[in-house]
Amino acid sequence: MNLWLIPVFPLAGFLLNGIFGRRFPKALINAVAVGSVALSFLWVLKTLSGLGSLDTAHTEHYFTWIQSGALNIGVDFAVDRLTAVMLMVVTGVGLLIHTYAIGYMEHEGGYYRFFAYLNLFMFFMLILVLAENFLLLFVGWEGVGLCSYLLIGFYFTEQFATNAGNKAFIVNRIGDFGFSLAMFLIVRQFGSLDFARVFGAAAALPVETSLGGITIICLLLLLGATGKSAQIPLYVWLPDAMAGPTPVSALIHAATMVTAGVYMIARSSSLFLHAPIAMDTVAVIGLATAFFAATIGLLQNDIKKVFAYSTVSQLGYMFLGVGVGAFSAGIFHLMTHAFFKALLFLGAGSVIHALGGEQDLRHMGGLLKKIPITAATLFAAGVAIAGLPFTSGAASKDLILEAAYAHAPWMYWVATLTAGMTAFYVFRALFLCFLGDYRGHHHPHEAPFVMWGPLAALSVLSLGGGFLSVPRWLEPMFPIHELEIDALIRYLPFAAGFLGIGLAYFFYVSRPQIAESLASSFSGLYKLVYNKYFVDEIYDATVVKPTVQGSRTLLWRGFDAGLIDGVVNGVGARARGVGSILRLLQSGSIRAYATWIVFGSVVALIAIGLAGGAR
Repeated sequence: MNLWLIPVFPLAGFLLNGIFGRRFPKALINAVAVGSVALSFLWVLKTLSGLGSLDTAHTEHYFTWIQSGALNIGVDFAVDRLTAVMLMVVTGVGLLIHTYAIGYMEHEGGYYRFFAYLNLFMFFMLILVLAENFLLLFVGWEGVGLCSYLLIGFYFTEQFATNAGNKAFIVNRIGDFGFSLAMFLIVRQFGSLDFARVFGAAAALPVETSLGGITIICLLLLLGATGKSAQIPLYVWLPDAMAGPTPVSALIHAATMVTAGVYMIARSSSLFLHAPIAMDTVAVIGLATAFFAATIGLLQNDIKKVFAYSTVSQLGYMFLGVGVGAFSAGIFHLMTHAFFKALLFLGAGSVIHALGGEQDLRHMGGLLKKIPITAATLFAAGVAIAGLPFTSGAASKDLILEAAYAHAPWMYWVATLTAGMTAFYVFRALFLCFLGDYRGHHHPHEAPFVMWGPLAALSVLSLGGGFLSVPRWLEPMFPIHELEIDALIRYLPFAAGFLGIGLAYFFYVSRPQIAESLASSFSGLYKLVYNKYFVDEIYDATVVKPTVQGSRTLLWRGFDAGLIDGVVNGVGARARGVGSILRLLQSGSIRAYATWIVFGSVVALIAIGLAGGAR
C-alpha cells in the first residue's frame, strides 16, 4: 500500500519550502505546505479503505538499517487499528491547523520557514506513528522534539522564545535518556526491537509481582513518556511552549507531540500488562498531574497559559486511563482531546489576532458581539472539555472515570473533582473573554474564513466526535471489560461539570467582587497557586543554578582550565624552558661553532686518554 508516501508528502513540502521558499510567493508556499499535508491525509484514507478490517497488522519492509549478530533492525512501517486512529488524528487535525496558519501567520516574518518547520514536524510525527520497531519510533520521537525546539523558539529574536525552546529541548532530553535505556534493556531481554517479536515474547512471560526486568523497562519507558507528554515532574516545559505562534501550540499540544507518550504506552501495552507496578505508577502520575495542573489553571490570566495547563491536565487523564488498563479509553480521549484542544488553542489565536496580540484576559471582555463566530466555536470547545452530556469530551473522559472507579474508587473521586475544576477554569477564561464590558484598547475584528473555517470544522468534531465508536474499533487490540457502575457514579461527572460552569459564572460574571474578596482574604494561597507553586523557581534553585555553577567552578575552572590546561600548558612551559637553554647553542656565529667543535674535540681526546690510562 506504499505506506512510505504518508510521511514523504510532508517531507517534500519541508524540502521545497525550506530550500526555495525564500523566493516563493506566499500563495505557492501555502499550496506546498497545506497541499502536502492534504495529500498525506488523502493517502491515509485511501490506505485504510484498502486494508480491510485490520485485525492483523499490515507491515511493509523497506530495507535493513542495522545488522549486528542476531540483532536485525529494519526500516519497517506497520498499520493496525491503533495506528489508523493516530494517522487520522495527526493528518486530519494537522491539515486544519495548517490551513488556519495561513491566516494567522500572514503578516509574520519567516513565513516560508514557519511552514517548512510545520511540515517537518508532521513528517517526524508520522514516522513515530508508522514505525514497526522501537528504534524507528525513537527517530520520530527525537524528530518531533527537534521540531518543537524550532517552532517554540520561532521568534528567535525574543529572549523569552529562545529560552522556552531551550527549556523544551533540555527537559525532553531527560525523558529521552530513560527511553534510550529502555531500548538497551529490551534488546538484552528479547534480542530485538521489533514490536511483533518483543510483544509476542512478552505475552509468554508471567506477570511480574515485584521489580523485575519488564517492570524496569516499563518504568524507563514511562520516564520517556513523562517528558514527551508533560507529566509530573517533567511538565514544566509545556506552559512555556506558548512562546511559539498559536498554530504551533495547537499542533504540538493537541494532536501530535504531547500525545506521543500516551501512544507509546498504549503501543507497549503487552509489556505494561506484565508490570502492574509500572501500570500503577502510570495511573498515579497521571492523576496527580491532572489534579495539580488543574489547580494552577484556576488562576492564570494569560488565555494561552490557561489552555496550556488544561493540556497538561487532560494528558494526565489519558495517563490515568492507560494506567488502569483502559487503553482504548485513553486513546479515545487522545482523539477527542485533539478536537477540542486544537479548537481551544486556535480559538484563542483568533481572539489574540482580533485584539492585535493581546493575551491577558483582564484586557478582554464583551467580545461575544464583536467576534461571534470565534465565540461560538470556543464555547463549543468549552462544553466538550467540561464533559457536558453528548459531547466528545464526555464520551471519552467518562470511560476513563468509570475504569478508574473499578480500579480504585479514590482515583475516581479525585478525577471527578478535577473535572469540576476543569469546567470552572475553562469557563472562567471564556466568561472573562466574551462576557461583560470590553476592557481592552484595540478594535476587535472577526477572523477571516481561512481561520474560522477550521474552527467550525473542529467545533463539529468537538461536539459530535464522541459518537465515533473508537473503543469498539480498538476492541480487538484492547478488550473492553463491561463495568457495572451505579447511576450516581456514572452521572456525577456531568454534575461536576455543570457545577464548575455555574461557579465560574457566579464568581466572574454575576458577583466578581466575591472573587476579588476571596483573593484578598487568601492572598498567600492565591499567590502560591498564581505563581504555579514556584516549581520553576525551585527547579532553578536546586537544579539549574547548581548545575551551571558546578559546571563553571568544577568542570571549567577546576577540571578544564586547572587540570587539563595545566598539564598541557605545563608540558609546553617545560619544553620552552629547555629550549631557551638549548637555543644558546645556536648563535649563528661560525667562529663560535668552530670554537665549540675544538673544545668538544679536546674534551673527547682527554676522555679517551683517561680511559686508555685506566686500562
